[in-house]
Amino acid sequence: MLTPGGHDVPSLGDVCVRASGKAEDAEPDDLDALVLCGATIWERGDAPDLSAPVRRFVAVGRPVAGICDATVALGRIALLDDRTHTGNHPGQLRDMVPDYRGAALYRNQPRAVRDRGVITASGAASVSFAREIQQAVGLGSSGLVDYLDMYGNEHRAAAG
Repeated sequence: MLTPGGHDVPSLGDVCVRASGKAEDAEPDDLDALVLCGATIWERGDAPDLSAPVRRFVAVGRPVAGICDATVALGRIALLDDRTHTGNHPGQLRDMVPDYRGAALYRNQPRAVRDRGVITASGAASVSFAREIQQAVGLGSSGLVDYLDMYGNEHRAAAG
């Protein structure tokens, strides 16, 4: 796992994620996709700047994905200004990213959104987020899609 600065990172559940390298050094020739994990760090003013690797991946057509608060990082580098996208809630990008211009393209929905190589999801949409990443890198199959859809059923409206 690549992490900002190449430092080990504790999760919100206090699990230590061991770094195998620096996220800033991520290269599209070495990875199938660049996935930014959600964390409250993206809401802070001193959030890591991963704009360079993100732009490298987008430039060559490699998928870039952000879930939960990581959508804020994608918004800060204007990736969401001209792509359909989602996030934790409609006001988060507007409130956290002063230059955000993509409000008309925001989809307030419980499933991940993929548009031109950029995948976004709320923190509650990990299953559809994983499905979109797998499909974007060519790992999707009808059986896998059905399986992941089954696990995403919690997002469907209850009958009755």
